[in-house]
Amino acid sequence: MPLRKWIESANNAIEGILHAAKTQRHLRYHFYTAAAVLLIGYLLGITRQEFMIIALAVMAVLVAELINTSVESVVDMLSPEHSEKARQAKDIAAGAVLIAAFVSAVIGYIIFFPHIHDLFVNGFRIIPRAPEEVSVIASIIVLIVVVLLKAYRGKGHPLSGGMPSGHAALAFSVWVSVTFATGNAIASVLCLVLAGLIAQSRVSSGVHSKLEAIVGAVLGSVVTLVLFWVFS
Repeated sequence: MPLRKWIESANNAIEGILHAAKTQRHLRYHFYTAAAVLLIGYLLGITRQEFMIIALAVMAVLVAELINTSVESVVDMLSPEHSEKARQAKDIAAGAVLIAAFVSAVIGYIIFFPHIHDLFVNGFRIIPRAPEEVSVIASIIVLIVVVLLKAYRGKGHPLSGGMPSGHAALAFSVWVSVTFATGNAIASVLCLVLAGLIAQSRVSSGVHSKLEAIVGAVLGSVVTLVLFWVFS
């Protein structure tokens, strides 16, 4: 089925990201930085447009690092012994990461400086955010945490197996988001039931253990709950 093939392709792609995160210390640092920059930006009160620019800059660094890792793997496979051209290829790929990181740092400085200046002048204050904005940032943070945890555990695939369950994490993150966004008890209960069914389906199909599903549910719920509490 087309949907199943798409899921398998997505699984393979994300598996590549996990492998890179497991083996490349710098990529893990980039993921930490991405989560920190997004949270700090929201705490400082950046606008939607500024957030979009920051997100694109962060994505550019992550993509460059992934390409650099891929180039290094191919070069090592084709040229296991020392080669000047192999060294040049690796240096050029690393240079692409450096350029992306430098440009992102400049963009970050331009966007963050007025907000940091305002912080020292007027003091720290958290600007309330619309529920849909908090929902998006919560989903991103939950995904980053899931990827890093699976990378450290080294078990399972991104969309099937491993600690924690990504499906359960996202499902319960959505449940908390719907609860805060709608303020409707019926909608909240329905989403909770659906989230529970999603988590249970992962256990019933043998993809995850009960512990992995529970940890994923708690992770998604707590991260999203904290973000809504902070930005409400």
